[in-house]
Amino acid sequence: MIYILITIIFFVAELLYFRIAKQYNIIDKPNERSSHTQITLRGGGIIFWIAAVIYTIVNPSNDSFWFLAGITLVSVVSFADDIVGMSRKIRVLSHFIAITCIFLLSNVFTTIPWWSIPIAYFACIGVINMYNFMDGINGITGLYTLSVLLPLMYINYYLHHFIENDFLVYPFLASLVFLFFNFRKKAKCFAGDVGSVSISIWILTLLLVLIVKTNNLVWMGFLVVYGVDSVYTILHRVYLKQNITEAHRMHFYQILANERKVPHRLVSLIYFFTQLSCSALIIVLYPIIGWWIFVTILILLIAIYSLKFKLMNSPK
Repeated sequence: MIYILITIIFFVAELLYFRIAKQYNIIDKPNERSSHTQITLRGGGIIFWIAAVIYTIVNPSNDSFWFLAGITLVSVVSFADDIVGMSRKIRVLSHFIAITCIFLLSNVFTTIPWWSIPIAYFACIGVINMYNFMDGINGITGLYTLSVLLPLMYINYYLHHFIENDFLVYPFLASLVFLFFNFRKKAKCFAGDVGSVSISIWILTLLLVLIVKTNNLVWMGFLVVYGVDSVYTILHRVYLKQNITEAHRMHFYQILANERKVPHRLVSLIYFFTQLSCSALIIVLYPIIGWWIFVTILILLIAIYSLKFKLMNSPK
């Protein structure tokens, strides 16, 4: 019953935000880099921050306050960036502080060797930016988030209870509500930086807690699809001598949606099922063959991603 009430609250909060966004003209105007063609409300992903606030109110603890502090900081900075734009230095600093908060929550500082802490910061900032870069078509952020949360929920319920159940359920419900408005041919809203960055902090928190409690990095594979697309695209742009900090349309999902005209929602579903399948293979086969399953998945995804170059160069 409580989850039904929480879902209703999320719906009401999202609808109230739409009224505010319309009043203050918080919109996303398409440009030559966009994958959409119509003006749409921006910042609907604020629902993930709202979910974090409600979670903390319902489940108050030192850990939840560390989490709320981190996700609130990046949400405020990202929302301001959505509206008026913020300098890259401020955005990176907010990410760094937020990551410090979730490191404290997940006991990273007291668990991993000191020399690996800078690597952990670099990797987490990479994940935040990866989530942000991959947010470009209807449904992809919400569905991909579900593809990460579902296997984490399975692990928490059936294999290794690593975190309080509500910490998984709240972002799950928020994703469903967001998808109700976003997973459409004509989306009611986009996540905006506030959405993609805040949910990336939530996902990072979950993965870090699981990694620390199981002392196993294999769970990074729950982000392997986004990871391959992002890293391979960066390498491709470096090869082409492009500025990797500038907006572009060279991710695999962008080639499929923009160049090959595959329906956006179908592309999002492909990413969802691909990541869900990869995560299922890791859960089932890692106990049997160890890290070889991760290596095998990585090789297969790289091979699939390489098809992008053929799609880019072949006639439409």
